[in-house]
Amino acid sequence: MAKAQKIRKAVIPAAGFGTRFLPQTKAMPKEMLPIVDKPVIQYVVEELVASGITDIVIVTGWHKRAIEDHFDYPNELIQTLKEQGKQEQLEEVKRTAELANFIYIRQKGPYGNGTPVLCARNVIGDEPFVAIWGDEFIYAKPPRAKQCIDVFEKYGDPVISAIKVSNQDVSRYGIVDAVNVEDNVWQIKKLIEKPKKEEAPSNIAAHGCYVLTPDIFPILEHLAPGKSGEVWLTDAIRELMKSRPVYACLVKEGRYYDTGNKLEYLKTVVEFALAHKDLNGDFREYLKSLKL
Repeated sequence: MAKAQKIRKAVIPAAGFGTRFLPQTKAMPKEMLPIVDKPVIQYVVEELVASGITDIVIVTGWHKRAIEDHFDYPNELIQTLKEQGKQEQLEEVKRTAELANFIYIRQKGPYGNGTPVLCARNVIGDEPFVAIWGDEFIYAKPPRAKQCIDVFEKYGDPVISAIKVSNQDVSRYGIVDAVNVEDNVWQIKKLIEKPKKEEAPSNIAAHGCYVLTPDIFPILEHLAPGKSGEVWLTDAIRELMKSRPVYACLVKEGRYYDTGNKLEYLKTVVEFALAHKDLNGDFREYLKSLKL
């Protein structure tokens, strides 16, 4: 087997409206919702960087300028922090701007999560790449994206991250009908979108992080709109599976944070606040005082 090409680029689709969080997201991108003192999308970017990614393409819309500003190098702010002697904040602001080489593209084309991936085609070129959502994340060691990249480098074919869900929750996810290849690696035979509990072939949900090869682009380009008249990445992957294997990487030691859901977002904020070095003690005492 030929050695797989090294992955250095990633695409983060971030052009959606975040309607579940309106009116908060009317003027603020859902990807910028704070988890204590960092926005959701920064956790996603940090996962990619920790996985060896150097170039990150963020596909945005007219209402997402705050994302670009967040990862910019703010000279005036840096100068102000320097003058005020706020060294810790200064270093964190600089680190955020220097995490990766950021490229921003405005989404053009129909709705659906396949369109932003296609929009990044000219930047990705003929390289394999990671596609990952910007409004949710999995905290894992090693990072989820790195686990998927390792599987890709071994097998040379596309990989989707996967998590085990309860039998009660299978109807919320894309569930795989798959054959176990080794340890946490499964070859996908079918991708079934939100099956009924009694019809689900497994409780393994393909979810959130995709290591893709450039042959996905012509499929996306000619893909007919699917559900709700939108272009879906899952439909393109189903088509890709007709010509090559696609694997699921069951994420080891990972905790999924669905920060696109109000209740799960609030749980995430509380969990990260309890682990925050400056807040954990006082915040824990506050929660105890509520006597819920």
